[in-house]
Amino acid sequence: MRLRTEEFRPRAGRYAFRVVQPRPALRHTTLNDPIRDWGYLVGDHDGLARLAGLFSFAAYSPHTVVHVPLRQSIPRDYPQGVPVDLVLAHQTLGLRPSAWPALRRGLTHGVPRTVRTDERRTACHGAAWEELWDRLPRVDRLQPAVHARTLFLFGARDTFAAASLRIGEAAGFGPLGRRAAQGHDVLSSSLTTLLPLSRGPRTELDVGFQAYPPLAHFTRPGRSARRRRPTAASP
Repeated sequence: MRLRTEEFRPRAGRYAFRVVQPRPALRHTTLNDPIRDWGYLVGDHDGLARLAGLFSFAAYSPHTVVHVPLRQSIPRDYPQGVPVDLVLAHQTLGLRPSAWPALRRGLTHGVPRTVRTDERRTACHGAAWEELWDRLPRVDRLQPAVHARTLFLFGARDTFAAASLRIGEAAGFGPLGRRAAQGHDVLSSSLTTLLPLSRGPRTELDVGFQAYPPLAHFTRPGRSARRRRPTAASP
């Protein structure tokens, strides 16, 4: 998969980071703060497909921060809660959420780039994580944190790869949902089991599909986008 991105090199004190954003922005994809309540990531097919690609890119880019601006996306009637941006970074990178506001202010004058992802490699590593998910320690899971209206997901290669597969699943199967053609959201996947296990209440992060209005552009997979007009001889 080829992804159009924009690359920045902001600094926070003595440290410089490589930050990549999708270009153009995912206008029809939204995310609410999952730390205070139930987290819900919902988007259209294009947004979810590109987001799956960004997770795949993050999996194999340990020295890069992936920033997905979502706060300015077209608002939805739900979910209730605070809209947040999304940041993906490897735990080994050492990015502190408290340093993010300074880095975000430096995201100016980006350079257009095109990055590639390897779906077969992502599927292999994501499947390997899924086979062991219930036996993996905390360090091998996505670590969530919220700061400055941004959800940070700190992970590693296999956890980001597994998340990529699940979001790709939502992009592929969400449009098949019974309520999708009416413009309703379709709960299609979840990232909850990739987050740290807990004996009590735990953070939940689900993934849904919703076609953006107006719905004239939306056709469920398996149906022709255009209906053949009957001819004069047709009954």
